[in-house]
Amino acid sequence: MFTGIVEGLAEVRSVARAKKGADTVIRVKLGRMARGLKVGDSVCINGACLTVTKLQKGEAQFEMVAETVRRTSLGGIKPGDKVNVERSMKVGDRLEGHFVLGHVDGTATIVEKIEKPSETTMWFKLDDTALTSTLVPKGSIAVDGTSLTVVDVDNEKFSVSLIPHTLEMTSLGLKKKGDKVNIETDILSKYVSKSLPKY
Repeated sequence: MFTGIVEGLAEVRSVARAKKGADTVIRVKLGRMARGLKVGDSVCINGACLTVTKLQKGEAQFEMVAETVRRTSLGGIKPGDKVNVERSMKVGDRLEGHFVLGHVDGTATIVEKIEKPSETTMWFKLDDTALTSTLVPKGSIAVDGTSLTVVDVDNEKFSVSLIPHTLEMTSLGLKKKGDKVNIETDILSKYVSKSLPKY
């Protein structure tokens, strides 16, 4: 379980096909964020919950199965890319964002980025338009693992507003039009949508 409050950016050091078992292995330089971590712990990388399979000198290794590679933007990750990192929350921690499971629902493409001195508005086009049924204005959403508030929903698109701090502390500040991001819609809206009768 995560909160969507990104702890920091980390650099991807290597991406390789697994020799056996998992589909892809990535190595990420966590630095100070590796403190207290151990093999088997869960870490949210760009919104996807991954398991630490090896730790060495501040670098963590994660294995991704084919489903993770297919469903998330991590399939296109390259050495040198910066990723958002959040370690799993502890019982008793303050919940600053919203409940984020690290189970990516799909991806979206940045179609517009409107920059102003005090805020930046980003519009995203969902690759799976069915996800719009779980989006509501002023509702929560995780974009690359960052807890954000939906501003507007328009058919297959939605927008968020980002303050300068969010742009500085997360990979969203490095993103540009055409880039892919991971999307996890709010767990409450998913359950409500599922419970409603289909017409």
